[in-house]
Amino acid sequence: MDYTVFMSTEPTERWALAKQMGLSRAVAGLPRGSDEVPWSFEALLDLTNRFADAGLDLAVIEDRPPLDDAILGREGRDEQIETVKTLLRNMGRVGIDVWCYVWMAPLKVLRTSRSVRGRGGSLVTRYDHDQMQRGPKLDGATREELWTNLQYFLDEVVPVAEDAGVKLALHPDDPPHSPVRGVERIVTSVDAFRRVLDLHDAEANGITLCQGNFAAMGADVPATIREFGDRIHFAHFRDVEGTSDDFTEVWHDEGPTDMAAAIRAYEDIGFDGPLRPDHCPTMTGEDNATPGYHDKGRLFAVGYLKGLRDQYHSMERQR
Repeated sequence: MDYTVFMSTEPTERWALAKQMGLSRAVAGLPRGSDEVPWSFEALLDLTNRFADAGLDLAVIEDRPPLDDAILGREGRDEQIETVKTLLRNMGRVGIDVWCYVWMAPLKVLRTSRSVRGRGGSLVTRYDHDQMQRGPKLDGATREELWTNLQYFLDEVVPVAEDAGVKLALHPDDPPHSPVRGVERIVTSVDAFRRVLDLHDAEANGITLCQGNFAAMGADVPATIREFGDRIHFAHFRDVEGTSDDFTEVWHDEGPTDMAAAIRAYEDIGFDGPLRPDHCPTMTGEDNATPGYHDKGRLFAVGYLKGLRDQYHSMERQR
């Protein structure tokens, strides 16, 4: 596996920190704010070379063009799917291997607090379903419609991804809970991921194994890693305390998941994709403007990851 961190599309201090930590691969969103369409060949080529010139290989796009019409089966879905096809073809042309996407609409990633006190006064995020349910109900699609729409989407884009040499990595719903304020969500369990992979039994149709979401589902994370094996195209290293209707992010070394066992599972299945620490606590001196995405906690998480992996290989050499 290769450790990565999520980086902005323009050089920042994190780019330099990544190199200083010994990382060589990057995860980024789509390049926005220029005159080019973010998923155009020119925009992605410029982005890829920007990272390459800094000594980093852009391995994952963790972002998407507008997709709500496709998810909900509304008028305009075919146009949105054509845009995804353009993105995938152009990712293949410039050598970006993985596209991480979600199947949530109209609600996306949800938290009810971003300033919960964690270890030593650090700040972490929380989801409380009872609090979220106080908000107004929203219109969405039924579970059956969401599955039908996902089948339609995959039928259209998987062949394009295969031709482009790009791997699709579906991220769990976050939180993995349904319904939320009247909105159904379907990517909320291990069984749901089994069904997703069965919809298109092709290597290109894979998953983002976000450990925190699988932990909130109540899954055995190491066992899940072993089950999904080579259909894991991207992984998020994080953990939560609680369940899908009430959980709090925790430091990577203090949660209920056996993180050493998770690393052993990745190694044992031969996972060679990108793995990034996610949702890191905000530490002293950081402003918490982007909760979960500041640098000090990320430095800790990468060091912890490296230690776990070194421990695994040391034990293997002693056998």
